[in-house]
Amino acid sequence: MEDTTVYNSIKNWAEEDRPREKLMQLGKKKLTNTELLAIIIGSGSKKESALQLSQRILNSVNNDVNELSALTYNDLMNNFKGIGYAKAINIVAALELGNRRKATLEEKPIIASTSQAYNALYSDLTDLDFESFWILLLSNSQRLIKKVCISEGGWSESSVDLKKVFKVCLENNSPKIILSHNHPSGNITPSPSDKALTERICKAAKILSIEVLDHIVFGKEGNYFSFAENGMMI
Repeated sequence: MEDTTVYNSIKNWAEEDRPREKLMQLGKKKLTNTELLAIIIGSGSKKESALQLSQRILNSVNNDVNELSALTYNDLMNNFKGIGYAKAINIVAALELGNRRKATLEEKPIIASTSQAYNALYSDLTDLDFESFWILLLSNSQRLIKKVCISEGGWSESSVDLKKVFKVCLENNSPKIILSHNHPSGNITPSPSDKALTERICKAAKILSIEVLDHIVFGKEGNYFSFAENGMMI
C-alpha cells in the first residue's frame, strides 16, 4: 500500500517557530539541539522535515552530542534515510568545529587562585636573569584569554607603560587582569616601586571598570609573593 503520510513542512510553520528565523530573532542560545542540527541539515525529504530528521538522528544517540560527534559521514549516510553525502559532510564538519572550540577552551583554564595564576606564568617568568612584567587577561568567569609581556629588562614604576597595559585589555575585551613580574635576585619582597606601580594600575583600572585581582612577584625555586594573599590590593 502506498504511504500517504503527510508531514507539516517547516515552510508552513509560523515564522517565529522556524529554526533559522528563531535563531535570528531570539539568538542561538534559545534553540534546541534538534533545531540547531536542522539548520545544519538545511532540508528534509518528501516525507520528513529537517526537524523531524534531526530529532530521529539525535534519538539514535540518546540525544548526546558527543555520541553524535563520533559518527562518521558514512555512518550518517548509511543509517539515516534522507542524509546524503552533502548533509553528512555538513554535520561532521560542524561538529568537528565545535570539538576544536572545546579543545581551545580546555587549553585556556579558569584562573581562580594565585597558585593557578603562578602555574600559568611559571614557564615565562621562572629562572630569568632579567626582570619581566606580564599580565594575565581574564574573562568575567576568570578564564584565561591571553597572557602578555608588557616590559622586559630593568624596569621601575615609571617604565611600565599603563597605556600599553590597558590597550591590550581593551583590545581583548578583558574585564579582569592579574599582574606579575619576577625578581631575578630571588628576593620576593615587593619593593616600594612594586607597590607604587600596583597602586597606579589599580586606580587607573577602576576608571575603565577593569578589576585587578592580584600582583604576583616571582622569585626562584617555586617561591612567590601575592599582593592579594597579603591583603595589599586596593
